[in-house]
Amino acid sequence: MFLKLNKRGQSTLEYALLIGIIVAALIAMQVYMKRGVQGKLRDSTDQIGDQYSPGYTTGTVTTNTQSTTHEVLQNKVTTSDMVKSQDQNSNESVASSDQEYWK
Repeated sequence: MFLKLNKRGQSTLEYALLIGIIVAALIAMQVYMKRGVQGKLRDSTDQIGDQYSPGYTTGTVTTNTQSTTHEVLQNKVTTSDMVKSQDQNSNESVASSDQEYWK
């Protein structure tokens, strides 16, 4: 009976050591996993491009509208023609975010 109890204790000790080694390996890998995730996140943000500050973005839009109406009365019937033209000019200035935070 003592021999059977000793084998059960040895088996339990082996399982405890195995679980301990697995936990230690996971803790050691945590740093490398974290660096990998941070690297992927940085790569994704670099692919987005430069970030711009909405507070320092300015824009102007100028719209010119011109219309001409021509009316003709002939045999008690009025005929109207209207010609309308419109042009639009815009200018936009976009500042980078480091102008907002690093004055």
